[in-house]
Amino acid sequence: MRNKEMLLIPGPTPVVDSIYDSLALETRSHTDPRFAAIYKGAIEKTRQMLKTDGEVFVIAGSGTVAMEMALVNTVASGEKILVISHGYFGDRFIQLGEAFGIEVDVLQSEWGKRVNPDDVEKKLANGKFKAVTITHADTSTGVAADLDALVPIIKKHGALVILDGVCATAAMEEDMSKTYGHPNYKIDVVLTGSQKAIGVPPGLAIVAFNKTALAAREQIERVPAYYCDIHNWIPIMNDPGKYFATPPVNLIYAYDEGMKLVLNEGMENRYKRHKAFGKAVRAALVVYGLKALAEEDAAAPTLSCILYPEGINDAAFRASLAKKGVIVAGALSHLAGKAFRIGHMGNTTEQMLEKAIVRIGETMNELGYLVDTAKAVECFKEVVYSRVV
Repeated sequence: MRNKEMLLIPGPTPVVDSIYDSLALETRSHTDPRFAAIYKGAIEKTRQMLKTDGEVFVIAGSGTVAMEMALVNTVASGEKILVISHGYFGDRFIQLGEAFGIEVDVLQSEWGKRVNPDDVEKKLANGKFKAVTITHADTSTGVAADLDALVPIIKKHGALVILDGVCATAAMEEDMSKTYGHPNYKIDVVLTGSQKAIGVPPGLAIVAFNKTALAAREQIERVPAYYCDIHNWIPIMNDPGKYFATPPVNLIYAYDEGMKLVLNEGMENRYKRHKAFGKAVRAALVVYGLKALAEEDAAAPTLSCILYPEGINDAAFRASLAKKGVIVAGALSHLAGKAFRIGHMGNTTEQMLEKAIVRIGETMNELGYLVDTAKAVECFKEVVYSRVV
């Protein structure tokens, strides 16, 4: 990669040369048949990745736009949703729902832990909810939702499953054809962005609806949106030569290349790689006295929120690490200054992560917290090789 720094934050993530090269291709008209063919291919690759029987939307926008599109097209004003929140980004569905007159109830876990499925069962049994939102991997806490436990409960009570895959898609299983104990128990909506595990620069909102979710849109006479109304986008997704709003032409080139890389690696291989990387990074950092916020059985394969031991200054740590070419993110909310967040997803390689482990150890030594970098690297390699090679 020709990146000058290792961008190991929870997104954006490192971009490989072939994606950069695609981004730099000649800009063509958004109605040019040559561009339309690439756009169509990118949409079809997304459908292949998520395996939906409905519609896929790839449009200009952030993950927040994708959240809005998912919600306003399935839940009408006055209807109820249940938000299952494992952190800051799960909580965003609260404000989003309220902005559109949706009645919001919420189950919030302690940061670093999962919501108890029994609490979800009780909540759904006591109220009629149109949909339930789940953040697959919360970017603030590094907690991964247990879909095998949650989806059957939600579907049993007749609600739609809206899955926020912004920090999970292309790294954690989000198979919309998968059944969870019953033929009709499936994920109804998956939303994501381009800049995390897919490994493309920011700027695309990606949403997939199954047929059940599309039927929910038909039940809503008028949605409180224009740009995010899927009725305006379905004709374009079926024939990208048509016009509704100008797509980001060069970013679509890059996304198509990114999706080629995803599918060529193979989804099962990607799931295994990300799981191994996450476990290996956390295991290596334990050698340094650094502990992940999330327990291992709830930890996300894509990023980790790492708590500092006593004596480590957050700003000094991250600044020193950045001088060595390794960029990590600060923690959010009440954990600001008490933890850092490291991404290990997308185009990130084993070599990059091993180097980051060394640089983190060097930085801690410089700050007076003496650690054994060789032992941490050995631990990292042991976990990676035992699960990937």
